[in-house]
Parts: sequence; structure tokens; C-alpha cells
Amino acid sequence: MIKIGNFSLASRVVLAPMAGVTDQPFRRLCRSHGAALTPSEMLTSNIKLWGQEKSRLRRCHDGEEEPRVVQIAGADPVMMAEAARLNAEQGAQIIDINMGCPAKKVLKRSAGSALLQYPTQVEAILKAVVEAVDIPVTLKIRTGWNPENRNGVAIARLAEDCGITSLAVHGRTRACAFKGAVEYDTIAAIKDAISIPVFANGDIQSPQQAMQVLRQTRADGLMIGRGAQGRPWIFDAINYYLEHGTLKRTKTLGEIHAIMAAHIQNLHEFYGPVKGVFFARKHTAWYLGNLAEADDLEISAQALDCLVLSFRKQFNSLEDCSAQLDTLESIFEFLKSSEVKQQLKENRQFKELAA
Repeated sequence: MIKIGNFSLASRVVLAPMAGVTDQPFRRLCRSHGAALTPSEMLTSNIKLWGQEKSRLRRCHDGEEEPRVVQIAGADPVMMAEAARLNAEQGAQIIDINMGCPAKKVLKRSAGSALLQYPTQVEAILKAVVEAVDIPVTLKIRTGWNPENRNGVAIARLAEDCGITSLAVHGRTRACAFKGAVEYDTIAAIKDAISIPVFANGDIQSPQQAMQVLRQTRADGLMIGRGAQGRPWIFDAINYYLEHGTLKRTKTLGEIHAIMAAHIQNLHEFYGPVKGVFFARKHTAWYLGNLAEADDLEISAQALDCLVLSFRKQFNSLEDCSAQLDTLESIFEFLKSSEVKQQLKENRQFKELAA
């Protein structure tokens, strides 16, 4: 069992914080499907910006299960400490520090993975935050700044010495962003160098791969990011496989439809009727891209790919929640209908694919 401070995690698999993705509706959804931790989207340490709607929504944790994790980012130790303290006062139970984000707008502020170039600054930030709060402080990093400067092991040791209670490692350097092979061997070296829990992160897309990564890295747990987009049930699937050694039955079209409909409704309630439309479009595109995994799908993956293009175009033209939900229902009714193959054959675009 993994412990972070006084918190014992229910499983070995957690959600990765992702800007623009891990909002409250998605966090609650992933937690309901077996994610042991669901950190917030990255929150700036500049408290002067917290009055903006984006920051206000990122700070919303009403009704979420414990422990509530807030991730903060910045380059100034004093500002980071103050941000951590205020979040703790407002209900955060774990503070996570972002030193892994490779986005250019974050790097321009010398924050995120840019900090890996400056171990002295890293130490100052970690000490300041740990001293500012009496709740656990965790850290997310990459393996280094670039392939010529992989200092993940040194940063990990520094983090443990500063009082960090767990470490998540994305197995690429900042320069590699999200391209190229994940350095699971580097994560293993980091795990061997420290005694606090380590979470391996990077390109984990299936239960079988999750097991392989745990064996290769000897990590305590796994952090799932893009693999959960459009597949929030991946946490349940991985947990089941790690416990039983067999694959859990995949979701049916009806089950996926129910999850999507509830998610879209929650997005509209959280963001309102205007922004809700756009966030629903983004998540729906991810869900539709994973429909080939449905247990009861009766058409080829190639035919589905062509249909998804049509579905997405139709869905992205809609401007309100009711229309989105009604169209989603019609899409799934079509996919479940006994006439779906015949309708495909009658359409020239899909004739060969549906044969």
C-alpha cells in the first residue's frame, strides 16, 4: 500500500494533472473509475491571478473525495510557499509541485521543467513549500532538461532531502516533450536512489503495459495522463489486471454512452452553457477515438474510423447541451442498430470498409 503522509492510497494508479483536462468533472469521473489520486490542473503561484475565472475554476474542489491534491507552478520560492499555504487553508490536503511541464508559456516564466536546469532554485522552492504547510508535499519532474543533461536522479535525491513525500517522473526530458521512447530505465534508477514512493509516468495505454512498466521501473505506482483521455475507465482496468492477472471485460457501447452523457452534462453544469459546449467537444472527440475498444462493436475498426470523422463534424456543429446529448444518443443508437452494416454498404464512402 502506498502512503503519502497520513494518506493510504486505495490503489497504485493515479491520474496525472493536465492543464485543460483534469478539471473537476474529469477528476470526479476518474476517481469513480478507480484513480487513487486526482490532482488539479496546474495552478499559478501568482495569487494576484486567482481572481480570473480560469484560476477560480481550477481551485474548485467542492464535493471531491479525499485526499484533495492541488498542483502549483512557479519559479519564486516565496510565491510558491504562499500559494501552498493559501491552498492548504482552503482545503487542499496534498500540495503537488510542477517541475515537469514542457509548455513554452510555462518555460518562459522559468517554471515547470525549466527549473531542472537550476538545482539550487529547485532546492529553495522545495524547502520553502515544505516549511510553509503541515500537509504532504509531492513533486512531479522529468528525467532532465535534455538528453545531454539527465539529472533526474540528482533532483530526486534533493527532493527527498527537502521533505518531499512522493515523486512522479515523466520518463522523458523537457527537450523530448512527448516524443520518442519513454526512459523507463531512468525511472528505475531514480526509484533505486530514493526511499519515498515513486510514480512512473509516460505512454501507459493498457493494463498489460502498466504491468510491464511496474516490473521494469520497480516503481511504487503509475501515473496515467493521456491514456485516460476518452477512457476514464482505464484505472479500473489496470487495477483489475494488477490484482487478478486477467483482463477485465471492456465497456459496451451502452456503458460508454452513459459515461459520456453524464460527463457532458457535468461539463455544462461546471463551465456554463458557452464554455461547456467547447469542453464537451474536446472530450467527445477523445471518447469517439476510443470506440473501437467497445465490447459489442460489430463493424471494423476501419469503418469506425470513417464514421467517427462524420460523427465529430456533426457534433462540433452543435451549440447547446441538449443538442449535444440528443446527437450523442442518435450516434450510439446507430452504432448499436442491426442495420448499421447495411447502411454502411449503401454509402459509397464506406462500401469497401463495411464488406
